[in-house]
Amino acid sequence: MPPSKLKNFSPAQSVRVCDHPECDSEGEFRAPKSPHDLDSYFWFCLDHVRAYNSTWNYFDGMSQNDIERFQKSAVTWHRPTWPFATDSRKGAARDFSPDRDFFGSFRDDYGVLWGEDDVTVVDESGQRRRITSEERRALAELNLDSDADLQQIKDRYKELVKKFHPDANGGSKKAEERLKAVNQAYGFLLSSGYT
Repeated sequence: MPPSKLKNFSPAQSVRVCDHPECDSEGEFRAPKSPHDLDSYFWFCLDHVRAYNSTWNYFDGMSQNDIERFQKSAVTWHRPTWPFATDSRKGAARDFSPDRDFFGSFRDDYGVLWGEDDVTVVDESGQRRRITSEERRALAELNLDSDADLQQIKDRYKELVKKFHPDANGGSKKAEERLKAVNQAYGFLLSSGYT
């Protein structure tokens, strides 16, 4: 600071007084004056900024539709957005699947968007379904292919439980471990909504 400015400086000038009426404490904490003027501040002491914040409502005076519009816009930081990858023939979003070149020039050969071990199968209703590598491992534990349906999974599970149950194998630890793996695979397939 230049010496000419130092002679008029006093520490008392740098202390803000709380903006709350009848308060002489130091105003250390800033609070916006209104939702429409977020760059202008009140300066309050700790007690008064707490009281001010407890009554602050950014959405005060807005209708429910205005609030919902603001919240929806806040998801994208109030920036404009456009639909992604629409199909001009159908007017709907294109089907994203690992084996489809959905832009005409973009493919996921290295498994960046989808796991490289993921497979797409077509079920009996003609619907395409992506099978994850975890689901494939669980099916392999049950000695099933990726096109197995729920009934085949249940039948194979019953068959393997009978085969590896400790009572049928004289308490063999190997059979017990295999049964645990079969139970985990079956539970995973049911909980993942495989079918």
